[in-house]
Amino acid sequence: MIGILIPAHNEEDWLDDCLCAALRAGDHPLLAGEPVEILVVLDSCTDRSAHIVSQYPVLALSIDARNVGQARAIGAQQLLERGARWISCSDADSRVAEDWLVAQLGLGMDAVCGTVTVERWHESFDEVAQIRYQRDYQACEGHRHIHGANLGVSAQAYVRAGGFEPLPCDEDVQLVRQLERCGASIAWSHRPQVITSARLDSRARGGFGDYLRHLAQTE
Repeated sequence: MIGILIPAHNEEDWLDDCLCAALRAGDHPLLAGEPVEILVVLDSCTDRSAHIVSQYPVLALSIDARNVGQARAIGAQQLLERGARWISCSDADSRVAEDWLVAQLGLGMDAVCGTVTVERWHESFDEVAQIRYQRDYQACEGHRHIHGANLGVSAQAYVRAGGFEPLPCDEDVQLVRQLERCGASIAWSHRPQVITSARLDSRARGGFGDYLRHLAQTE
């Protein structure tokens, strides 16, 4: 079984698109019918996120941690207990490509760090800031970006690395660093595609949204 792990904190504006995309990826013919389970970890949600998730054939788990690292760790553990051999992580404000899982698994590695494509730039993110972002971002094979929105890892490598730590941000970076220390094989690939939002009101302080806000404010 393949598990898709999506943490969510008040994501009612994004979850429909996120879940529709994840379901399409899980139904790809090249997966040869292997079961795919999608788990949304609803962390301290006070909006309609839980109701939206209930309308889809996915698993849901509610926690009250307000901590993305803890949400991912709890979700990953549940997927492992349900028999997942591979865990693919994304975010609730992101849409994975239809061949996302196929691309990750096709690389034949212990873990995969993929890239993200930003769409619908925030109005305060002017053309100069967009150029600055495109200049610095490496959307290519061999990049060194780490995104929780596009990360895959085998169950064995995940357990060997000790899993996600309960960090308020950079839990994805922590896991990849632990995988490197354990000698895991890691693909830094542009093949698995994910579209993510350019929102600046980041759910995790120090996360991707804060990085974009910093670029927008840089003179």
